Amino acid sequence: MDDMTARAQAIMRLNDRGAYTVPTSGLYPFQWNWDSCLSALGFQHFDEARAWTEIDTLFAHQWEDGMVPHIVFHRPDDGYFPGPDVWRTGCMTPTPTPTTGITQPPVAGFCIRRLVDRAADRALAETRARALLPQIHAWHKWFYRHRDPQGTGLVAILHPWESGRDNSIDWDAPLERVSPEGVEPFTRKDTTHADPAHRPTQGQYERYIRLVQHFRDLDWDNARLHDASPFRVVDPGFNAILVRSCTDLAALADDLGEAEIAARSREFATRGLAAMESLWSEARGQYLCHDRATGRAIDSPSIGGLLPVFAAIPAPRAAALAARIAHLGEGAEYMVPSHDPAAPEFDSLRYWRGPVWLIVNYMIADGLARAGHGVQADRIVGDSLRLIRESGFAEYYDTHTAEPCGGSTFTWTAAMVIEFLTPISRPGDTA
Repeated sequence: MDDMTARAQAIMRLNDRGAYTVPTSGLYPFQWNWDSCLSALGFQHFDEARAWTEIDTLFAHQWEDGMVPHIVFHRPDDGYFPGPDVWRTGCMTPTPTPTTGITQPPVAGFCIRRLVDRAADRALAETRARALLPQIHAWHKWFYRHRDPQGTGLVAILHPWESGRDNSIDWDAPLERVSPEGVEPFTRKDTTHADPAHRPTQGQYERYIRLVQHFRDLDWDNARLHDASPFRVVDPGFNAILVRSCTDLAALADDLGEAEIAARSREFATRGLAAMESLWSEARGQYLCHDRATGRAIDSPSIGGLLPVFAAIPAPRAAALAARIAHLGEGAEYMVPSHDPAAPEFDSLRYWRGPVWLIVNYMIADGLARAGHGVQADRIVGDSLRLIRESGFAEYYDTHTAEPCGGSTFTWTAAMVIEFLTPISRPGDTA
């Protein structure tokens, strides 16, 4: 085992709380949804059973309507805001353990297929996957039922935190409709753990909390939240992750003899891929977000418009994204910036407004390789590992200088490094 892999495994063990991991101590002391699923990929390389437990623990807190929350508050910790006292999801949660009332990018279907495809213990993998299969499918059905009420094939996010790209420039205009008037007084905790210059602004946080209060006033009734939300945005990256997970869940369901789940999942993926064409921008050479409240595209060249390569988009679209990514590489020392460095709004240090994130690098590189664009994929993997050598296992990095930003000793960064360094032959990975 090389030193970088050993260091990555040590970080994952450091943040392991037994049945779940925290992203990092202090800044993020609970279990996060897509963090856990992606971290399971890293665990598999040195503790296969532990990888499955990570995802099992998350889905033990799935709501009865199918939603999987973005945070599970396993233990009290007043070092994080907003905690359970702000969310007040109450009787909506299936266990006494409180959760948030929103969700996150649905990577679980992709992750469990990858865990099964490369499993050393096939019997263990099939047993655990068979139990998770209907739960993940229920989550996918929840998305299309509650976040696509008009049956467009595309789902909306109702809060920037659902995207995983909290303060992306994509959300600036839609957030302006969220008045901070009436927001309850609060004290942020994130800026005591990380440089405030690396974090969302106070004005953004006020709008984040105002949305939480609004949904709480509606009793977290997911049948009502979509139409009642002033913020409802179709994110191409989020939808691509959902399509990829539906595709992978269909293949896994076929293998496990679950024909109904396979057929329905394939239907979701087919409709979603077709609908994503409406988000394509010839002018930008990438996909754009769509503001469902105004009916207009959001002309913001973010990484959300590159993530669709993670799904099985048409070959011409994949080639166009590969060219777009190559062009971005001319203006960035380290790939892939979370926003176009040439855009006036770009900020190389502030969270999702410019910095590089290894988990997105992993998904984009995976999609590029599957689509036959290995040169760009290799550049992304190489830059990711250079960032680790330069700056350690940070939450994210300055795309020009490799300055480490946000939290340190970060779990999913470590997991992605293990993935990059110890690839395993995957039967389902041919293009």
